Amino acid sequence: MADTSPSKRQQAAENLTDQVFARLDALLSGPRTAATLHQSLRLLAKWRAKLIAQDMQRQSGSVVGHGPFKGMIYDVQASEGSTAARLLGSYEASLAPIIEGIVQRPYACVMDVGCAEGYYAVGLALRMPQATIIARDQSDAALKKCAALATRNGVIGQMQFGGVVTHSDFDRCTTAKTLVICDIEGAEAALLDPISAPGLLAADILVETHDCITAGLSTQLAQRFAPSHDVQIVHRSLDAGALPNWMHRYSDLDRLLALWEWRAGPTPWLWMTAKSTPSI
Repeated sequence: MADTSPSKRQQAAENLTDQVFARLDALLSGPRTAATLHQSLRLLAKWRAKLIAQDMQRQSGSVVGHGPFKGMIYDVQASEGSTAARLLGSYEASLAPIIEGIVQRPYACVMDVGCAEGYYAVGLALRMPQATIIARDQSDAALKKCAALATRNGVIGQMQFGGVVTHSDFDRCTTAKTLVICDIEGAEAALLDPISAPGLLAADILVETHDCITAGLSTQLAQRFAPSHDVQIVHRSLDAGALPNWMHRYSDLDRLLALWEWRAGPTPWLWMTAKSTPSI
């Protein structure tokens, strides 16, 4: 567990602030363009969001406070994106109804492709004690964080860990009722191919499509799986109801930054449930 003593927290905040000043000085020493201002704004917003996350941990502890994973111990740094939104439980709020539906389904296996530090892998293990959770990521550091988070939450016995996923890894979807979750920064276009990976035809799939990286990717994948799956597109939303009462003392900007997920553009999700008789 991370050292949360006041002196360690203060030193961490000071180190972060020094790093941000150095990066900001470098940015502002270049051309005075709108792009430079945009980069500077994102840098400062991330700095402030990290300080807000530290304050949240002091006030409420490292426990998710809202949403489908409420009560999960979350004492790791997010591998990518906002720690604050994950602690609030507002992270990817538009998926909350889908997650609630997922945990009611009798999945024997959940394959989390691009599991990062384990927000979904560990959260679903807590909600689905009957399921084996396969956490896969190309980053060894992320897998170590995921294993630590699983241990802290008492679900390490449900977990299996591994690296890069290949098409043949989806063969297991034909032998047990499987949910595939996929968030791999644009590489989903090549990996989620039911011709190369026919095992996907039997799986339910929740995938983040990075339209901000490849324009029209969500439409492409939706069309690819339409013959075999019922496809629902899920766009972004914010859940201000996740903000705890003590955060009313925050400015409006800080409250918004607590909910901000750091996305640079559209990343719609597709919720694709396998039809009983695929038509391909």
